Amino acid sequence: MRAALSLALVCAVVVAAKADPLPVKVGQCSITKIKVVETRLEGAPDSGSAVEYVNGGAQVSYDTVLAITHSRKGDVVQLCLTELPKNCPPGDNRGKIYSAKNMRTGGTWELPDSEHSCGGA
Repeated sequence: MRAALSLALVCAVVVAAKADPLPVKVGQCSITKIKVVETRLEGAPDSGSAVEYVNGGAQVSYDTVLAITHSRKGDVVQLCLTELPKNCPPGDNRGKIYSAKNMRTGGTWELPDSEHSCGGA
């Protein structure tokens, strides 16, 4: 009985940690979880908002986004690719724009995956 309970707990943790991969086509969505909620610049509370996801995605803003501020590590988020950058130099993949919906709070935001789009600073 104890072994069965331990196995069930391990399975639950593995399922809870799983996240869909990042969407690759405009209009595609995935379900992921928040890994980190932080400010854009470490130690600078008025520098904007940043969020990282367990599936490797991230979003950032120079503005403080209250829906991100109200989010917590572990919150489930629906992340949808809404725009791909155009005319990017080879290897520069920055500038994808994602919309996000926090399933716990209902808060939404739409932000790029980096501070600068491809070809920028």
